[in-house]
Amino acid sequence: MYKRMLVPVDGSETGRRGLDEAIALARNLDAAIRLVHVIDRLPWLSLEVTAPAVQEFLDRLHGNGESILNDSVGVVRAAGVAVDSRLIDAMGTAAGECVIAEAASWPADLIVCGTHGRRGVRRMLMGSDAEYILRHSPVPILMVRSPGTTGHP
Repeated sequence: MYKRMLVPVDGSETGRRGLDEAIALARNLDAAIRLVHVIDRLPWLSLEVTAPAVQEFLDRLHGNGESILNDSVGVVRAAGVAVDSRLIDAMGTAAGECVIAEAASWPADLIVCGTHGRRGVRRMLMGSDAEYILRHSPVPILMVRSPGTTGHP
C-alpha cells in the first residue's frame, strides 16, 4: 500500500495537522515520510531593495525553512517513523508545482497535506497550492482541513 508519503510543511497549524495525520498513517502502514518545505523567494523581492538586504532576507527565508523542517523531522522521529526532508528553493515557481515535481521524482505513493480551505475571493487572491496539488498529483492525496472549514480545498 502506501510506503512513501510526501508531506509539505509550512510551519502553520494546518500544516501540523497534515503532518500529524501522516505520522499516524505511516505508523500503521510502516511507511516512511519525506517532508518538504518550499521557499518561494521571487514575490518578496523588489527592485528598490539593495543587494545586501535581499541576501539577508533570503538567508532568513532559508533559516526559517530549515527550522520548520528540523522541528518537523523531530516530531516524526519521536513518533518512531522513518523520515527525511528537503528544502526546495522555488525561484518563482508555485509551491504546489514543486510538491508535484517532488512527488514524481522521489517517488511518493501518497501526498498528505493540510489545507486552509479558502474559498471565493480569498482563494483567488491568495492562490491555492492544495487545489493545484489535488488537480495535478500523479499519486493519491490525503487533504487534512483546518478546524472549522468546509467546502472544497
